[in-house]
Amino acid sequence: MATPSPELERFRAQRVTAIYRLDLIAKGAQINYEDGTPVDMASEKQRLEAVVADMDRRIEKLERADG
Repeated sequence: MATPSPELERFRAQRVTAIYRLDLIAKGAQINYEDGTPVDMASEKQRLEAVVADMDRRIEKLERADG
């Protein structure tokens, strides 16, 4: 089996990070901006779900290309 490309490994790592953050949100995590204003966690959850979906597409495309 060929070694995965650095780009593929980077996308996989980004996906894992996004899933970890989604898990934290599900457990009730709250993020604040530097000025103390709370982040809209519903929007952050949607953003991270979109990131995961994008990473899934990119990973699948690279895996097909790597053969």
